[in-house]
Amino acid sequence: MNDARRKEIANAITLLEGAKDLLEKCRDDEQEAFDNMSEGLQSSDRGQAIEANATSLGEAYDQVEEAINSLESIDNA
Repeated sequence: MNDARRKEIANAITLLEGAKDLLEKCRDDEQEAFDNMSEGLQSSDRGQAIEANATSLGEAYDQVEEAINSLESIDNA
């Protein structure tokens, strides 16, 4: 792999790390919002939507982390 491609991959990893940090913050904020609701509100449509959002954000976080790991495993030969 040439230096230009190595730099592009390193840049992609940096961008993905930033996205991962944002997703983590959003996930944590959404989960905290859900956790701070009363049980009645947690059971409501709004509460269930917030919980689903937190779950989806967690899944997106995991997928970005997997993409980073894939990029980091590319052979730089």
